[in-house]
Amino acid sequence: MTMKKQTRRNFIKAAALSAGTIVVNKTAFAQNQFTLAGIAHPYPKEWLPEGVRSRFADNINGLRFHVLEAGYETTNRPALLLLHGFPELAYSWRNVMQPLADAGYHVIVPDLRGYGRTTGYDSNYNADLTPFRMLNKVRDCIGLVYAFGYESVAAVIGHDFGSPLAAWCAVTRPDIFKAVTMMSAPFGGTGSIPFNTVSNPIQQTTSRGPSIYDDLAALPRPRKHYQRYYQTQEANPNMWHAKQGLSNFIRAYYHHKSADWEENRPYRLAGRTAEEWAKMPTYYIMDLNMGMAETVDLQKPSPSQVTANTWLTEKELAVYTEEFGRTGFQGGLNSYRMGASGIGAAESQIYAGKTIDQPSMFISGASDWGTYQNPGSFERMQASACTDLRSVHLVEGAGHWVQQEQAEATSQLLLEFLRNLS
Repeated sequence: MTMKKQTRRNFIKAAALSAGTIVVNKTAFAQNQFTLAGIAHPYPKEWLPEGVRSRFADNINGLRFHVLEAGYETTNRPALLLLHGFPELAYSWRNVMQPLADAGYHVIVPDLRGYGRTTGYDSNYNADLTPFRMLNKVRDCIGLVYAFGYESVAAVIGHDFGSPLAAWCAVTRPDIFKAVTMMSAPFGGTGSIPFNTVSNPIQQTTSRGPSIYDDLAALPRPRKHYQRYYQTQEANPNMWHAKQGLSNFIRAYYHHKSADWEENRPYRLAGRTAEEWAKMPTYYIMDLNMGMAETVDLQKPSPSQVTANTWLTEKELAVYTEEFGRTGFQGGLNSYRMGASGIGAAESQIYAGKTIDQPSMFISGASDWGTYQNPGSFERMQASACTDLRSVHLVEGAGHWVQQEQAEATSQLLLEFLRNLS
C-alpha cells in the first residue's frame, strides 16, 4: 500500500470516529453510498436564520446528535424540545425557532435518530431495528434534555413522525415533558391489554380473512398504503436515486402534500376500509405498480409555482437535497419498518390505558390529510387520549408542512399555548 493510500484511509477512519460513527468495511460503505464529507461539521452559518446555530451533542444513548439551537445566549431559560418528521430535519423548524427564543425560551431541535448529521445508528436496510423502537427514541429525547443541563422542558413539540414521539415522551415522563404539542399526526392513545379474561376467555380464531392491504390491492384500481411501501427494500433507492433527480423529487413530494396542491381538501373518512382509504391522495394510498418518486412526479409543481413558493425556496430546498443526498432515506424509513415489525410493542403495553394528562395542543394544516388518515385517531385524541387538551387548530393556508408553510401562524399558536400553561 502506498503512503498516499494509507494516509487517505487513516483520514477517513479518523473522520468517522470524530463523527461518532462506526467505521464500516468496503462492502457496507458501498451499500450505503454514505459519504462522510460534511457530516462531522455544523451547518454553514448562511444556511440558518439569524439567531439559530448548529452544533453537536455527544454520547447520548449511543448517538452523536446534530442540534439546531436558538435562545442560547443567556442562561436560566425554560427549554423547548422540537421533533421533526419524515422526510424532514431539524432544519424544518428553522422559521419558528427564533420567535420562540424571542419569547424567552431555549429552543433545542435535533436531527432525530436516522436523520441528517446525527450519527451512531445503522442506516442499512438489514439493520437491527431494535434501536428504532419508540421507547428507545424517547430515551434519546431524555438524554438530549439532560445533556443540555435540564431536568425538564416546558414543552415537547412534534410534527409528523415526531408527533407520536412527542406524545410518548409525554405519556412516559410527565415529570420531564411538562406539556406537549402534537402536529399533523393525532395521538389516538396508548392501546390496551386484554381485560377481564379469567371468566371471559378470549375466543381464539383459527382463520383470517384478507387484510385491508389485500383489499387495497384488489380494488379495480389496485392500490397500496405508503407505509407498507416504506417498509420495502426498494423504497430508499427509488426516492434517493429518483429518475427526476433528488432535488426535483423532494420538491414534488413537499408540493404534493402542501396547501399549494389545490386538490388537498381533506375530510373525515367513514372508517378504516380499503374503499375509504382509496379516497386519499396518492402520497398516502399509492398506485400498486408505482414508487413514491414516480407518484409525486405526476403532481410536481409548475415553474411558476416554484417561483411563487416562499416557504421552501430553492436555497432552502438545497439544504434538504444536500443532507438527504448524503444519507439517503433508509435511516428514517427504519422507524416505519420498526413500527410494523412489532418490536417494542410489548414494552409499550406497560403504558396501556395511560393518558396524556399534562396540557396539550394539536395543530395541523387545514389542507393536511394527516389529520384524518387514521380514521378515529383525531376523535380519540380529543375524547380520551388527552385529558387536558387545551385547543385544536387547523391552520388555513397550510397542508402537511404547517410549521414551514405557515411559520408565523404556527409560532403564534405555540406562544399562546405556552403563555397559558398553568
